[in-house]
Amino acid sequence: MVGQISVASDAGTYAIRMTGDVRMVLCLSFDKFIRSMFADPQFDSVVFDLSAAEAVDSTTLGLMAKIALQCRKVGTPKPVLVAQASGMIRLLETMGFEDIFVITRGVEPSMDNAERLDCEEGSEENFKKRVVDAHKVLMSLNEHNQQAFKELVETLEKK
Repeated sequence: MVGQISVASDAGTYAIRMTGDVRMVLCLSFDKFIRSMFADPQFDSVVFDLSAAEAVDSTTLGLMAKIALQCRKVGTPKPVLVAQASGMIRLLETMGFEDIFVITRGVEPSMDNAERLDCEEGSEENFKKRVVDAHKVLMSLNEHNQQAFKELVETLEKK
C-alpha cells in the first residue's frame, strides 16, 4: 500500500497518522507541516498513530525524531507514539525512540478533521537536504544510528 500521512489538530493537540509504506517522497510536505505545527501558538502535544503503517523509512523516522526533540526544546510533553505491530515497535526501539517518545500499543487518536499531506514538488537538492538533515537527527540519538547512517550522510553531502 502506498504510504500516506494524515494530520489533524484540536485545540493545540496534533495527531499524525501514517498508513502503508511511508517513504521520503512525503518529506517536503511533512517538513512543511512540522514548521506550521510548531508555529501554532496553541501547540501543546503530538500523538503519532503508526497502527496502519506497514513501513516507515529512515527519512520519515528522522522527521519524527525532529518533532520529539523540538517538543523537548519548547517544553511540551514527549510525543505519544501508538504502534501495534511488534516489528514496528522493535524498529522504533532500535532507533532510540523510547528515549524521546512515549511508545504504546494504546488506542489510536481521533482523526475527525484529518487532512492528507500530498507529495510536494521540489528540486533534487531540496530533497537531498531534507534527507541529510533527517538522518543527522537520527544519528544524534545514539551510537547505533551514528554508525548505521554515517556513510549515507557522507555520501549525500559529497554529491
